Amino acid sequence: MTSTTQPDAVQEWQEWREGRLAAVTGSYGPLALAGTYWLADHPDGRIAGLPGRWTVAADGAAVLLEAGPEDGLTVDGAPAAGAHRLDQDAGPAAARVGHGARRLVVLRREGLWAVRDFDPDAPARRAFAGIDAYPYEERWVRPGLFRPYGERRTVQVANADGQERGFVLGGELAFPLDGDEHTLQVAVEPDGSLWAVLADATSGTDSYRFRFLRPPAPAADGTVPVDLNRTQLPPCAFADHFICPFPPPGNTLPFALRAGERNALVD
Repeated sequence: MTSTTQPDAVQEWQEWREGRLAAVTGSYGPLALAGTYWLADHPDGRIAGLPGRWTVAADGAAVLLEAGPEDGLTVDGAPAAGAHRLDQDAGPAAARVGHGARRLVVLRREGLWAVRDFDPDAPARRAFAGIDAYPYEERWVRPGLFRPYGERRTVQVANADGQERGFVLGGELAFPLDGDEHTLQVAVEPDGSLWAVLADATSGTDSYRFRFLRPPAPAADGTVPVDLNRTQLPPCAFADHFICPFPPPGNTLPFALRAGERNALVD
């Protein structure tokens, strides 16, 4: 008798792939990020290519935008005029500041403020030709076990922009493969889902230099499915202006993970 599990699993994976492609190619997806500008690098508040004057508020708790009608900026959908105090945005969809079709997102990392320019006409978005991925294989679907740490740990890791930043880890994700147990240190997202930044024997050669894995929230007993077919490219694989963290110590798998997304394709 032929099992229906495999065809169903392949169909679900294909739907996941389609969803990933839609998210990446959206008007304000990662391909649209045309720049990340740290305000500390622009003490006069002027950023080439961005209208207005962007400075950190005196109390350090917000960004001040000074703009006039000639700048063509909008704040909350209305023409910007005068000074506006801006908090961190949740993302492009929640950005308060616009410039035509562009969305200017206020970002804060470890006390430093930045502005991100999401432009639907960004060169990376126009040049994108798809996501190369390994074919689906059932062997990469493994039973996992999440082992939380007694308290969360912060490790310093290099980021794609060349800086080191703290990465908060909540526990260890273990899964078996070919008779061995493998573990990954993972962050715990606000919704309880897990986030691993990992490398493997294909990294930098047959696949991108590192990748992400985002398993769902574990059950009460810590069990969680680990589908390595859904290993995905980080945002910095699509645009150079992201500050993705590199894998923390111990998160380089000792085998060739020929599963999931491999590389972004460009024309």
